[in-house]
Amino acid sequence: MVPGINVEAAFEKVRDFWSPKVIGQVNNQLMKIAKLKGEFVWHDHADEEELFFIVRGKLEMQFEDGSVHLGAGDMLTVPKGVRHNPVAEQECWVVLIEPASTRHTGDIVTERTKTLDQQY
Repeated sequence: MVPGINVEAAFEKVRDFWSPKVIGQVNNQLMKIAKLKGEFVWHDHADEEELFFIVRGKLEMQFEDGSVHLGAGDMLTVPKGVRHNPVAEQECWVVLIEPASTRHTGDIVTERTKTLDQQY
């Protein structure tokens, strides 16, 4: 039998902001959870799209031509090649769905950048 995943319980194990954790996989897509707080880093993913689903809190997704404001229950797909910067004034819980090939901060490397191995 395949075990289910309690997403709320999985979030309780996330200790650091901006440090996604893989909780599942469907074909070549990874399902990750992350707690966000503050401003991240401007970046893009040349060949991959990312889906952000807000579980708790609020998220501002900044784009070069404006911002999208999201709350619990909202989701947003960031198209491939589009520069974006997630910002959460208060703690925000998100589910991310993205191809396994997606690098955390695209071609930008900062102290917050996590390798895929660090996300397991």
